[in-house]
Amino acid sequence: MQTHLVRFKIVLSAVDSHDIQSNLNMVNDKAADFKNSELFGHPTGLYILFLTELWERFSFYGMKALLIFYLTKYHLFGDAAGGLIVGSYAALVYALPILGGYLADKYLGFRKAVVFGAILLVFGHLGLAYEGAEAYRDADGNIVQDTMALQTFFYSLALIIMGVGFLKPNISSIVGQLYSKDDNRRDSGFTIFYMGINVGALMATLVCGYLGENYGWKYGFGAAGVGMIFGLATFIWGQKYLMGKAEPKNPAILNEKVFGLKREWWIYILSFLGVFVCWQIVQNHHLVEGVLSLTSIATVAFIIWFIVRHCEKEEKGRMAVLLVLMIFSVVFWALFEQAYTSMNLFADRVIDRVTSWGEIPAPFFLALNSLFIILFAPVFAWLWIKLAKNNLEPGTAVKFGLGIILAGVGFGALVFGISLADDFGKVSPLWLVLAYLLHTSGELALSPVGLSAVTKLSVPRIVGFMMGAWFLATAASEYLAGWLAGFASIETFEGEMPEPSEALAAYSGLFEFLFYLGIGCGVFLLLLSPILKKYMHGIK
Repeated sequence: MQTHLVRFKIVLSAVDSHDIQSNLNMVNDKAADFKNSELFGHPTGLYILFLTELWERFSFYGMKALLIFYLTKYHLFGDAAGGLIVGSYAALVYALPILGGYLADKYLGFRKAVVFGAILLVFGHLGLAYEGAEAYRDADGNIVQDTMALQTFFYSLALIIMGVGFLKPNISSIVGQLYSKDDNRRDSGFTIFYMGINVGALMATLVCGYLGENYGWKYGFGAAGVGMIFGLATFIWGQKYLMGKAEPKNPAILNEKVFGLKREWWIYILSFLGVFVCWQIVQNHHLVEGVLSLTSIATVAFIIWFIVRHCEKEEKGRMAVLLVLMIFSVVFWALFEQAYTSMNLFADRVIDRVTSWGEIPAPFFLALNSLFIILFAPVFAWLWIKLAKNNLEPGTAVKFGLGIILAGVGFGALVFGISLADDFGKVSPLWLVLAYLLHTSGELALSPVGLSAVTKLSVPRIVGFMMGAWFLATAASEYLAGWLAGFASIETFEGEMPEPSEALAAYSGLFEFLFYLGIGCGVFLLLLSPILKKYMHGIK
């Protein structure tokens, strides 16, 4: 009897061992399937990132489309003050990624950084849904604002600033990690990813813009918060398709105790305390200017030091080229980001928006940029691949130069349109449509290619930091854009413009300057492009 029991246990053990090994093999095969899976010729993980970024950009651009109107119409800020708030907020949004990129590189890994950033964004966007009391003028003509509502607004902006700092550079870095450096699909993949951004922006402009204009600001901002919840859920669900590229490089460092707490928890706690710092800074554009200037100088100094001390000959050339491209990107985005300040107010005040179907809400014109990208991003992606196969694809610097020139020409179209204004001081919307088409073409030539250039030209061990530096350059341009928009500032009463001719002159002067700035800088970069190509050392 005992012999039979022993034999039974041996057989059972063998069966259990066989089943366990089979299950392990099945799990490993399944993991390999996730790791190697592709969809429409690209890694499946690209589409997870596409959807995550779609919803994150839905929340971001939905809020941004309403921001200048909310400040000037609801809280009665002047054009210049409103533009500086938008510029300061946007500058911090794009400055913080340098911190988020560094922490992800050294400690957290891309996945943890994206999840933490997304959680902060959810709370920030939902916080904007609190309106408070609308500002008004008292009997003496002084503007009276709801202090509680304003501070809640600025604190919510601070949460968004910190959240974007963790999410934005790292989700873009994951896209680069899905492709090898010599993979010809890389630029195409970034363009597809960039199209996802603009699908979200298109939806946001229409949905949040419509709700904000017709039902109240809190509904537009609240819709943006719901979109961010969808983005967070999508990323968490799709992590298995990221091929393990988003994990921490050294998980043991995160578990080390520092003053009784794991290092990972200290990162989260200190970052949350950083929200309070951003809360104060975003309300003072002079502080933003100072912090941005110091950060930019320190970042450029660090990159130059790193190039000199830690790079081989070819790496030095590539990093130097990337630094030059970042500087020129500041010019492009300073022009392009007028869309959310001067061009947005121009659409509201000067463009003839009355049609036989009713009046077009001013934020809807922002949707043109996203719509054109959705229509033409696949064309640009196909074009780069087609030209590359025939050795005719223009270099990265040439694409940058063309993008800046197109942005300048877009403002030239607006200047010409203003010269044809009717007797009521109204400009045909077709000129604004043309301007957005030209700006979008410039964006498609420069922005996705720029993100790809960061992952190709930077030294792999600091790619996250360099992606953050790319967004820091964008931060400088955002602040510059808000400052430039102030040159077209118009005195308003209760958010309404009293004299159309004054607006035409102000906007014409600003747009003409931006036209010459874009043309001049773009042509200069085209002249530099042969030298930059040489120092890229074969990187296409």
